[in-house]
Amino acid sequence: MVEKRKKRVVSRRPTGAALDKVRTALDEIEASRSGSGRLELPDGAHVEVTHLAKKLWPALGISKGDLLRHYILVAPQLLPVLEDRPLIMRRFPNGVDGQAFYQQRAPDKPPPGVRVERVAADKEVPSRLVGGSLATLLYMTQIAAISQDPWFSRVQSIDDLDFAAIDLDPLEGTPFPTVVEVARRVHEQLQALGVTGFAKTSGASGLHVYLPMRPGTPYASGMLFCQLVATLVARRHPKIATVERAVQKRPAGSVYIDYLQNIRGKSIACAYSARASAFAGVSTPLRWSEVGARLDPRDFTVRTFGARLREVGDLWLELRRSKGVDLEAVLENARSKQGMKPG
Repeated sequence: MVEKRKKRVVSRRPTGAALDKVRTALDEIEASRSGSGRLELPDGAHVEVTHLAKKLWPALGISKGDLLRHYILVAPQLLPVLEDRPLIMRRFPNGVDGQAFYQQRAPDKPPPGVRVERVAADKEVPSRLVGGSLATLLYMTQIAAISQDPWFSRVQSIDDLDFAAIDLDPLEGTPFPTVVEVARRVHEQLQALGVTGFAKTSGASGLHVYLPMRPGTPYASGMLFCQLVATLVARRHPKIATVERAVQKRPAGSVYIDYLQNIRGKSIACAYSARASAFAGVSTPLRWSEVGARLDPRDFTVRTFGARLREVGDLWLELRRSKGVDLEAVLENARSKQGMKPG
């Protein structure tokens, strides 16, 4: 018997003047004597914000208030990325220089408007935060969850991923231009297979390549395809790319092509998410023409991202609107033409 899927919940997404009012209210609270107060949101929800002057990046002087402003800025682009997705929290109560901890379970008694659900087949965690609302986004920021780390599937289709990801993770000491070179090799391989990939910075030292999947694609299929691509690239460019899981066995100066994130319950920071990197990076969607020698992830930060957004708009929109990859057709075509097998 096929399990009946939950209906998709489409949250109201505030834009324009409504978000300007939220930002102005945040500025007023931050300028007040207490630096704390109730932030009223356009849909009638509210979030209590406290200690807005607290430095989450002490070396850079970037505060909780600054991070809240970033998420208010990118909410129109970010909330659709998070819609209906269970979230994993990594919290930094003492800033990025302090000890962090992961939290899977939803906090007790979150404010109204913060979505909490029991995720099907998730027996270890009784309830999770689910993305899509401004209240959830800002509440997570208030409790010092710096990045937004959604699952690759939605609560109403929890066993099917609607995108897959290839995570390019450089070995310590590997220069960023090598990461760029591996990303370009991944792009070439995808093009050879007739597949469109979407690139973004990780917000730290790596790059991510996302692949839209058709509805009903199981996690195992998405991971198998990413494994195929990763293995082909690593075999053809062994000096700079590897799929070796053991860090000590990876070639010096190489980039690990990680396809193992495509497992239910795993996540990586999504597009437009801030990161707890030393430079307060933002995971930034890219045109493939930008993935070259001049690319520097340090150009995209919590402080500077507004200029980027005004310049290029929502580069992740095309991925979200894509019909997805027909994996069966792609793999059959690839095997028949080149005799390839997953490695």
